[in-house]
Amino acid sequence: MTTYTHSIDGTGYRFEGLRVLLARASPARAGDVLAGLAADSARERVAAQIALSEVPLREFLQQPLIAYEHDEVTRLIIDGHDTVAFAPVSHLTVGGFRDWLLSYAADATSLAQLAPGLTPEMVAAVSKIMRIQDLVIVAAKCRVVTRFRNTIGLAGCLSTRLQPNHPTDDRKGIAASILDGLLLGSGDAVIGINPATDSLQAIIPLLQLVDDVRERYRIPTQSCVLTHVTQQIQAIERGAPVDLVFQSIAGTQQANSSFGIDLALLAEARAAALSLQRGTRGDNVMYFETGQGSALSANAHHGVDQQTCEARAYAVARAYQPLLVNSVVGFIGPEYLHNGKEIQRAGLEDHFCGKLLGLPMGCDVCYTNHAEADQDDMDTLLTLLGVAGCTYIMGVPGADDIMLNYQSSSFHDALYLRQVLGLKPAPEFQQWLQHMGIFDSAARVHRLGLDHTLLGLTGPVGA
Repeated sequence: MTTYTHSIDGTGYRFEGLRVLLARASPARAGDVLAGLAADSARERVAAQIALSEVPLREFLQQPLIAYEHDEVTRLIIDGHDTVAFAPVSHLTVGGFRDWLLSYAADATSLAQLAPGLTPEMVAAVSKIMRIQDLVIVAAKCRVVTRFRNTIGLAGCLSTRLQPNHPTDDRKGIAASILDGLLLGSGDAVIGINPATDSLQAIIPLLQLVDDVRERYRIPTQSCVLTHVTQQIQAIERGAPVDLVFQSIAGTQQANSSFGIDLALLAEARAAALSLQRGTRGDNVMYFETGQGSALSANAHHGVDQQTCEARAYAVARAYQPLLVNSVVGFIGPEYLHNGKEIQRAGLEDHFCGKLLGLPMGCDVCYTNHAEADQDDMDTLLTLLGVAGCTYIMGVPGADDIMLNYQSSSFHDALYLRQVLGLKPAPEFQQWLQHMGIFDSAARVHRLGLDHTLLGLTGPVGA
């Protein structure tokens, strides 16, 4: 095991191995303190960051943080590494890599070509020595485009997941939220429901509900019911209209086992979704959610800091060519990200690392009600992510999810970002919004084009 050292004002600091070095170099956050991995002081953190900046990128291939023979995520990372793609930066240290990423040479084309040659540990390492504006400018240069029924991730676009959750899975309540979101230009990434009840009896009617809405109004988008992947496979076997297959994932084999999944199961799910051939623009059929702290909460982090574990989850996602990936950054709670500042930093790190690894990254700009955060913190993160080229955000009625009981972003938040940054929805969805008379040619809310008898319900929705 390599020992890394650095001295500040005559005080020497020693870091035994890459795991310890990465953890001590992480910007302060509650989860690493909880795990006993954080630096003891700001001075130790700076010493670790300087030492980390001098580590050659090649060392992350030579010193796996979690043993190859014990962890299938490590095997996925090492076995899938593209040495040809890595070659242009293989001679660099972490600090040199940062300098290159900030240079004009690192443009959208070169970053896309490099992505298969980067490991999660490399991108996590470089993120730890970057300031906020570094994370923003590099992520903004990354361009990741995916397709199912529309095209996600194009330059100048910001998409949204329309999240019409209901505490009792009430059909009219969900339909009302869908209508509300569509009338405000939300839903081009996906219309995705978190069901209150995780059973096939609940899931299949919800899939049919959203598919009926989409078919009735010929909406160029995709649907998803965010339940366990095994339930979605069974729904496919029963003939349900499944567009995207969803699963929460983590960065270690043990953490994924706590979710009841492994890599083979994800491959089975992807094959099942592809067999339906429901995409019209492309075949990106997977939707993954992640979040810092999930491996630690399952006691499955193996002494690896929570941000590096999070980056390893992106290697899992990358293997299945997803349409969408997002970090539910503040959802896990203050034990892991204590306040607004920690949530903001984590959200930008996650977005940066995911985009650099070649993923279509979105972010659930969110917090729980017991965190030391408020809506002003979320507005700041929302704006920074918009500038950084975030692929999509959540659209929740009033920004308050009444089923999951947390604070997220609203349909109006997406309108704000689109207006202030000159962004538009996915092109196929924008054309539909204009055709329906909802948006004008400048992508502004124009007039209401949909009626209130959604799915043939008698009277106004919710009556």
